Amino acid sequence: MEYRITGHPILPGLTDEWVDFTWRGQKLTARKDEMIASALFANGIRIFGRHPKDHAPQGIFCANGQCAQCLVLADGKPVKACMTPVKAGMAVEPVESLPELPRVASPPHVREIETLEIPVLIIGGGPAGMSAAIQLGQRGIKVLLVDDKNRLGGKLVLQTHRFFGSINAVYAGTRGIDIATRLENEVRQFQSVEIWLDSTALAVFSDHKVGILREGKEYVLIKPQVLLNAAGAREKSLVFKGNTLPGVYGAGAFQTLVNRDLVRAAERLFIVGGGNVGLIAGYHALQAGIEVVGLVEALPECGGYKVHKDKLVRMGVPIYTSHTILSANGKEQVESVTIARIDQNWQPVPGSEKSFACDTVLIAVGLDPVNEFTVKAQEFGMSVLSAGDAEEIAEASAAMFSGKIKGLEIARMLGRFDEPIPEDWYHTAEILKSHPGMISQEWIPASEGGVYPVLHCSQEIPCNPCTSVCSQGLIRIDENDIRKVPVFVGEQLGERCIGCEKCVTICPGLAITLVDYRKDAENPTVLIPFEYSAGKVNVGDMVTALDTAGNVLGEVPVVNVRAIKANDRTILVKLKVPRSIAKRVAGIRVQPPWVSEPLPEVLERLEEDTIVCRCERVTAGEIRALIRKGYIDMNEIKAVTRAGMGACGGKTCTALIQRLFREEGVDSGEVTPNVKRPLFIEVPLGIFAGYKGDEA
Repeated sequence: MEYRITGHPILPGLTDEWVDFTWRGQKLTARKDEMIASALFANGIRIFGRHPKDHAPQGIFCANGQCAQCLVLADGKPVKACMTPVKAGMAVEPVESLPELPRVASPPHVREIETLEIPVLIIGGGPAGMSAAIQLGQRGIKVLLVDDKNRLGGKLVLQTHRFFGSINAVYAGTRGIDIATRLENEVRQFQSVEIWLDSTALAVFSDHKVGILREGKEYVLIKPQVLLNAAGAREKSLVFKGNTLPGVYGAGAFQTLVNRDLVRAAERLFIVGGGNVGLIAGYHALQAGIEVVGLVEALPECGGYKVHKDKLVRMGVPIYTSHTILSANGKEQVESVTIARIDQNWQPVPGSEKSFACDTVLIAVGLDPVNEFTVKAQEFGMSVLSAGDAEEIAEASAAMFSGKIKGLEIARMLGRFDEPIPEDWYHTAEILKSHPGMISQEWIPASEGGVYPVLHCSQEIPCNPCTSVCSQGLIRIDENDIRKVPVFVGEQLGERCIGCEKCVTICPGLAITLVDYRKDAENPTVLIPFEYSAGKVNVGDMVTALDTAGNVLGEVPVVNVRAIKANDRTILVKLKVPRSIAKRVAGIRVQPPWVSEPLPEVLERLEEDTIVCRCERVTAGEIRALIRKGYIDMNEIKAVTRAGMGACGGKTCTALIQRLFREEGVDSGEVTPNVKRPLFIEVPLGIFAGYKGDEA
């Protein structure tokens, strides 16, 4: 059985070019040049190997090349499945012990490492890096932009939803995947901007050079006058029983499989974390036809935008605030999850446990900046700036504007831009990266005649597309602060909405409906935005109408379904509803209630396998025991347990160990941190000797 998404409401289909490869000698098919990990998932394979220490099953974790959980043997060589494309005839095998390196008949000739001097090096081709490169390219400044993926865009290429922010400043109301294409097309117009894809920054050195692994084959040293770190962020993790089972992974990995590679990465998904990342991933799962069993958030309220939470709730996904995950259950891979309510001291409340059947647990508990390059460059006295998430975690719209400003700041540093950077740019940047603000009571118009929009948007967030597209100028937000809640002013001005539907279509939060009393005042129509496959709702269907909070308002008929090109893949569904509920209808249920029902019995995972260091399989219990013995130097803990000594270089476990110190009552100021590994990822030693490609 193949697990591929053959019809997506937003994404176009992928190439139909196929190649054969083998897994354990069994012949399988893959899309040409798709990553090995995606090809295995598409063929229903989630266990890629076993850890040599305890034979625990290993599967995908980051899908970003920064760990080695997905290690496999491809034609005899150990490679990361998430970063290695399938080739025709490739023989892929699991890694079930320490792999034996292939023998080399005779060492190749050692080559001199090339050093290139350049005015600006930008690490990261996401929204911040591209925006900075555009500003520099407009001024003819020579730039080298490097990114470790096979196309520019960063996380934008995984985002099918419309973006928030300012419609004029950062393409608000446009889908992330389309913003990525726009920015890439713009940056490629400048001859002064050179782009290296599939190329990873490895380290910053004291002689002010940056090591780059170009296209995975060649080691090059770059000496820039100015370095801009726009490498983005990495996901945080959690410690709980079963946290390394195949099927437990981050939102970035999930969105990579689903939205980049159109692989059906799960059948039943459970989400941990109510920030924007987790909420958006849940919505993406529903679009891909994946059941979302539920979401837990430890805080009393989700930290992400309320409109993102509201979308999930009114689609039929329950959200459990003040809850945490206790365990992921299953022998070889995830089969269920157990959660519990927590008290004011963050401790599970006995008797509140629930278990749910699922095959995937998505961890979305925050992000950390990828700031290693910045820290080292500053230590060595280089001219260095950071932009986007590498500087401060915020939304992609903020990253775009951050990169734009940093591009101009670099141009000033190089003497190629003399004017002061506009003060309103900095003001806009601060607004775009601001956290969600106050929640007010949802405003419901008093009128019950004519046609007008109902704005189911009640939280202060930076967003203004609805005001920009209103044909009559009747939706307004504070001109100086787009974080304010939009209001419809037609009633107070005595002017009428013409029902153009533009606000309904463009709203990134799907939070605007259009109520029309003109033909039938007792049973008006309500127009709602719908971003699922057109065939999911049809004229004549009876659907469950829900309010903003997901409360059932009643069963109502669908009287029109319209999918036109001008609406950019947003389908408009018209419902016929009683007047008593018309203004409260915010959406329709997509997922039936039975999907989210808990199992009849609570499952308890008995194994003490709460893993802190995934690479070396070191448990939280082992670390706690050392802390209680008086260990306060993380390097000593590394020496005793090997925690942080694995392939990922401590990217995940360092923060978890620091958390264990806090939980054990040790002040962070008393703890000696790990000595950072100089290299960002693992590299064959031959690469540093000038060997190229397969020679290394």
